[in-house]
Amino acid sequence: MDRSAAVRRVGAVVLIVNLALVAVKAGAWTLTGSLAVGSEAVNSLGDSLYSAVVLAGLYLTTRPPDFEHPHGHERIEPFVSLVVAVAVVAAGGLVLWGAVESALGGGAAVGRSLPTVAVLLASAGAKYGLYRYCARAGDRQNSPALTAMALDNRNDILTAGAALVGFLGAGAGYPLLDPIAASVVSVGIFYTGYEIVRDNVNYLVGRAPPEDLRSEILRRALAHPEVEGAHDVIAHYVGPEIDVSLHVEVEGNMTLREAHDIESEVVDAIRALSAVDDVFVHVDPKELGEWKPDEDVNRLVE
Repeated sequence: MDRSAAVRRVGAVVLIVNLALVAVKAGAWTLTGSLAVGSEAVNSLGDSLYSAVVLAGLYLTTRPPDFEHPHGHERIEPFVSLVVAVAVVAAGGLVLWGAVESALGGGAAVGRSLPTVAVLLASAGAKYGLYRYCARAGDRQNSPALTAMALDNRNDILTAGAALVGFLGAGAGYPLLDPIAASVVSVGIFYTGYEIVRDNVNYLVGRAPPEDLRSEILRRALAHPEVEGAHDVIAHYVGPEIDVSLHVEVEGNMTLREAHDIESEVVDAIRALSAVDDVFVHVDPKELGEWKPDEDVNRLVE
C-alpha cells in the first residue's frame, strides 16, 4: 500500500474508533453523572472533531505533486498537526472549567456502576491500541500528523485511568476526588497539546534533524572512495522532510564527467535515507583552495 492510502486509512480508523467511544462514554456519563467520566466523553468528542479535520488534511497532504507544488503537498502536514493541538487544548480547557465549577460546589454525587468501570477500562484499552497503531504508522510513513495522533492517544490512556480513579473515589464517598481526577485529565490534555506544538513548530521553522541522522548523512557522503572530506553541511526540515546541502572535497585531476558521477552517487546515497527529500552537492576541487576544516563535521563523524 502506498503512503497516501496508508495515511488516509489510519485517519479513518482513528475517526471511527473515537466516534464509538463518544457514544459509549456519553451513555456512561448519563447513567452515573460522574464529572470524570463526562470529561472523558468531552475528550473523545474533541478527538473525533480533530480526527475529522486531520482526515481531511491528510487527504490534502497526500495529493501527488502538481505544477504549483512540484515537491508534493507533504509540507501542509505540520499545519494539520497544529489543528490537532488547538482541538486538544480546547478540550482541556472545557474539562478544567467543569472541574473547577464542580470543586467549588463541593463535588458531584456519583452513582456506582460496574458497566462504567468497564467502559473506562475498555477506553484505555482502545486508546492503547490506537496509540500503537498510529505510532507505528507515523514512524513508517514519516508522518508528523500521525505521530501527533499517537501522542494524543497515549495521553488518553492515562486520562482514562484518572477518570476511573475519580469515579471510584466519588462512589466511595469522596466526591471531591471526582473533580480532582477531572483536573488531572485536563493537565494531561494540555501537555499533549504542548508536545504536538513543540514538535511541529520545529518542522515549520526549519530546525536541524537529530545528530544521529546528520552523522549518517555525513558518513554516507564520506564513504565515497573519491571524497576526501566535506564542509558547509546543512540539513534542515522543510515540512516533515529534510533537505540537505553540502560541499564535498575531491582531487582536481579528474574530468567533468567523473566529478558529475561523484556528485550523483553521493546524492543517491544520502537520498536513500527515508527522511531525506532533496540533496544538493557542490564538488570542490583541491586545486581551487576551497577545502577547509569544519568543526561540526569533525564532531559528527567522530
